[in-house]
Amino acid sequence: MIRKGNLGDIETIMPMTKACAKAMIAKGIYQWNEHYPNKSAFKKDIERGELYVLEIRDNVKGTIVISTLMDEEYRSIKWLTDNGHNIYIHRLAIHPDLQGKGYAQQFMDFAEQYAIENNYSSIRLDTFSQNKRNQKFYELRGYKRLGDIYFPKQSENPFHCYELVL
Repeated sequence: MIRKGNLGDIETIMPMTKACAKAMIAKGIYQWNEHYPNKSAFKKDIERGELYVLEIRDNVKGTIVISTLMDEEYRSIKWLTDNGHNIYIHRLAIHPDLQGKGYAQQFMDFAEQYAIENNYSSIRLDTFSQNKRNQKFYELRGYKRLGDIYFPKQSENPFHCYELVL
């Protein structure tokens, strides 16, 4: 079940995202680290009503942020649609024990349906340049790669920006 996240979920989300980071690092993907994602970001997501969680048998096993806020880093990208009525996907995570079972697909189906129902013009996101699995995941869903941005606290490598026009 996908539901809105609450402050009580953070105590489950943090170990889950740390497990995701550890699993990525084991594959040579240095996308997440001790700086990101952090409790402060999740708390702000919840306060804005933008955090959703995947709950399986009363346990949080995944998270996604569906935001209307455009990060400053995104301003340099030549997007396919005008800025203003877009949503941004952040911090999509599925516990490593459950990856490959279609839960990320469910989250993206949910986000895309949310965007359509609320008349957004597009969905924007970024994914790490070294995470080929994520790139393929979004490209197979029809997202177009548009350019690169950098998050120095996360990596010296770029993050690819993608957009799906609705």
